[in-house]
Amino acid sequence: MIETLLFWTFAVVAVGSAAAMVCLRSPLSGALALAVSFLATAGLFSLLAGSFVAIMQVLVYAGAIVVLVVFVIMLLGADQPHLQRERIGGLRFALGALLGLPLVTILSVGLLQASSTVEASGRDTLPEGFGGVESFGRLFFTEYMYPFEIVSLLLLVAMVAVVVLAKREF
Repeated sequence: MIETLLFWTFAVVAVGSAAAMVCLRSPLSGALALAVSFLATAGLFSLLAGSFVAIMQVLVYAGAIVVLVVFVIMLLGADQPHLQRERIGGLRFALGALLGLPLVTILSVGLLQASSTVEASGRDTLPEGFGGVESFGRLFFTEYMYPFEIVSLLLLVAMVAVVVLAKREF
């Protein structure tokens, strides 16, 4: 009972803060909403017995990535009042909702299929060591090492590109 209540609390906070991040006009307020969404997602991972992933979610995403986003906002000066004048009109909102409807439908169907598959299998216990550091490390350094290195290089290139683009305007 308490797990269900915690799940719905984390889910509502995660979705609400993600929606707030998109709808807020101030970039800094959006970054704060992003941090709240990351923390709620860490709570969901914790409920799924993924303690290591939950801790990494807090350290990497809610910590480092949000700090990086705030740094870029400050570097580019996106918190200036003259950049916050544009409002999302009714037509844009309706178009966004219409385009988002297929995504919500696909996610809902996928979640229903996944839950029915879990119920049909009758398996409600996790394998030994699931979500722990050892099982994560074993997969990370064998099967997923090269994708991780590629993503880290892409992030490095993106960070350098942001700094170069920001320095040109000054």
